[in-house]
Amino acid sequence: MVSPVPAVASVPLPTAEIALQTAEVPPALRDLLTSEYAFLVLLGVFVLEGAMLMYFMPSELLVPAALVLVGASPAEAAAIIGVAVLGATVGQYALFKLAERGGREYLLKRRWFRVSEESLDRFDGWFDRWGPVVVPVSNSLLFTRGMLTVPAGLSDLGGRRFLVLSAVGTFAFESILAGLYYAGASILW
Repeated sequence: MVSPVPAVASVPLPTAEIALQTAEVPPALRDLLTSEYAFLVLLGVFVLEGAMLMYFMPSELLVPAALVLVGASPAEAAAIIGVAVLGATVGQYALFKLAERGGREYLLKRRWFRVSEESLDRFDGWFDRWGPVVVPVSNSLLFTRGMLTVPAGLSDLGGRRFLVLSAVGTFAFESILAGLYYAGASILW
């Protein structure tokens, strides 16, 4: 059973802090994340985030919110990071394949694809200039996560190589978020 109030370094988090950190999480999702289905729900949420379909909360809050709601023991944190990497990589791979098969114009015409043509041009330029190395780099940075997925799908980059690059960047990003969560918790409490 998942503990509703996690502890960091054996120091319980104050209820007000949990409420503050999870205020962005829709109540139905919050209920699922404190149930026995927490990791399955997290997987689905991270697939949506990786496919750039996550509009109800910033992706930067997902791992910290999961640590608050699911648990923050080292084993739980490792499981959350593992689920985050798997889910986001699957979602990014789906978007990569959609870009590869459907093309740029197809994506730009879709209402759910909320990247402007100007932004996509900029990210195309990054990919053209730096090559595949920008996939893990962009995946490990705030505000550019996943933005190189479409240019990678439009290039001649192979799917297996994309999967590895995407997973490496996502692992770095999610690990940094978990580390910041622990660092913040140890400073504040």
